[in-house]
Amino acid sequence: MLDLQQVAVAYGGHTVVKDVSLSLAQGQIGCLVGPSGCGKTTLLRAIAGFEPVVCGSIRLQRQLVSSASEQLAPELRQVGMVFQDFALFPHLNVADNISFGLLNLSKADKASKVKQLLQLVGLPELGQRYIHQLSGGQQQRVALARALAPQPKVLLLDEPFSSLDTELREGLAREIRQILQQLRITAIMVTHDQNEAFAMADMIGVMQLGQLQQWATPYELYHKPLNRFVADFIGRGVLLPGTMLDAQRVQTNLGVFTQRYVSNVQTGDKVDVLIRPDDIVHDDASGITAQVVEKAFRGSHILYQLKLHSGEQVHCLALSHHNHAVGEQIGIRLDLDHLVLFPRLS
Repeated sequence: MLDLQQVAVAYGGHTVVKDVSLSLAQGQIGCLVGPSGCGKTTLLRAIAGFEPVVCGSIRLQRQLVSSASEQLAPELRQVGMVFQDFALFPHLNVADNISFGLLNLSKADKASKVKQLLQLVGLPELGQRYIHQLSGGQQQRVALARALAPQPKVLLLDEPFSSLDTELREGLAREIRQILQQLRITAIMVTHDQNEAFAMADMIGVMQLGQLQQWATPYELYHKPLNRFVADFIGRGVLLPGTMLDAQRVQTNLGVFTQRYVSNVQTGDKVDVLIRPDDIVHDDASGITAQVVEKAFRGSHILYQLKLHSGEQVHCLALSHHNHAVGEQIGIRLDLDHLVLFPRLS
């Protein structure tokens, strides 16, 4: 449904997006994440047709819509967009906002379409209300319904939850995912919030300095990051120094660990091992102990920052009934399912 090949976008001779390739099948939802200024919103605007590409191609259902020599107008692409600030019209009621882009339908057909969409987004009784009478979450649903009204091939969402309260975001992301799945709408969202991306996406792209570092499932990004940047950006991990005992075993200050696959490392190589908070298990029976440096209560869990005897610090996500004070020594063990190694930087 959506295919990008080696896409580049430039402003005034300065390339802000470079060599990006990705694809989504019909009904798949993708997310772009990365630090501010990495090019993710620019890439979204290029897909919409608001920014020209200087290299590469963008295709929708195999139709070329953007290249260095061709640029299909945004209104001809059948792409819907939900903006960061919703961009709803305050002088129109909810029903009129949703039907605004339905230019070629009769009054009766418009009313039927609006009723159907209000039911879909969970606002069946609010068609006559005005935007200022709605909560932030309700406004977001109206913006989604308006974008879906013309039945776009692809839906683009630019940080759609950034103005909402934190506790609303993840739940609303799951709701919108269910709506898009029900309609089999292909969508791509830009967000700075990893939890939103994990709640929404089938595929996630991590961007840095205008380049796509990795395009993969959420599981692969978390457990099999391709490089240090992705490993550091996704999740709350640390890189623990280690030395290769042979091609598959690595010695660290938390013990000796075996990788299940053969990588391009040799005996004696200095490496860094990616350790996530959920890789470290609180175990009072363990012979390895660490000192609690900081703790953050997360309801069902406590996120501990721990200092090893060697001086390195790691994180441990423990059940909250394991409540230990700062300064206390606790037993830990490493439970690694995937051993992620990077060559040590000199």
